Amino acid sequence: MHKDILTERGNPRTADIDLMDTADIVKAVNHEDLKVAKAVQKALPEIAAAVDIISAALFKGGRMAYFGAGTSGRLGILDAAECMPTFSVPPETIRAFIAGGAEAICHAIESAEDNKAFAIKDINTFAPSDKDVVVGISASGNPAYVLTALEEARRHKAKTIGITCNPDAKLAPLCDVCITTVVGPEAITGSSRMKAGTAQKMILNMLSTASMIKIGKTYGNYMIDVTPTCTKLINRGNRIISAICQIPIAKADEYRIKANNKIKTACVMCLKQCSKQKAEQLLSQHHGILRKVIKA
Repeated sequence: MHKDILTERGNPRTADIDLMDTADIVKAVNHEDLKVAKAVQKALPEIAAAVDIISAALFKGGRMAYFGAGTSGRLGILDAAECMPTFSVPPETIRAFIAGGAEAICHAIESAEDNKAFAIKDINTFAPSDKDVVVGISASGNPAYVLTALEEARRHKAKTIGITCNPDAKLAPLCDVCITTVVGPEAITGSSRMKAGTAQKMILNMLSTASMIKIGKTYGNYMIDVTPTCTKLINRGNRIISAICQIPIAKADEYRIKANNKIKTACVMCLKQCSKQKAEQLLSQHHGILRKVIKA
């Protein structure tokens, strides 16, 4: 056991977890989980700094890619995948890579995290430039896959961000911003899918969501760039148009259809009483930020 690595240390509070009854087991796990939000709270300044880097890059047409192994890689894939339906971000704008490739998404390939060649292959696929951002995700902050990805990203002049739960992580010097959440030892020693994974998920939620807000993908807390591809999302889109434009749902549905399912365009058409073409022209003039169009 690597006792020098915080994420591998034993947890004295759960040393006898195998002797506990069911209620006490889940209580012990929950007690550990309660520490996660407080650890993330302490890292908010670094999270905000990372959001500013990401949003500035995206606003200028840059891209972002997550790189991680195991749980960290899967969490990156989850966050990247959700950006497209939630904010209509093209899939090439927010990408995610996991050590071991597609097979590692559903099947653990533990040795992949030590493979530098995997990282070089994936970085070459992403092909970062000085316009882009690479985010390395790792509980320990030490896998060769993540370190190599960050090193290669820096060599290509991309901005780099690290997410780790280890204050001694090797990735820290490779990052423009390093987000460290000290969640402490896991309930099950070394099982970083637990508290560390929860912390990473919370951070990724903030990085992507706050960045999307910064580049105009919301109006208030409405996801005005949602892609209405199913009944649930069509109804959500109609409710958004109705709320922003203060019109009945039936009328909102008419505008959505006229706008070819573009919620933001539908809002402009209604509020400015203009054609779809004019609405899209106004949005383009204001960098897609609905609030600026409304105020203009």
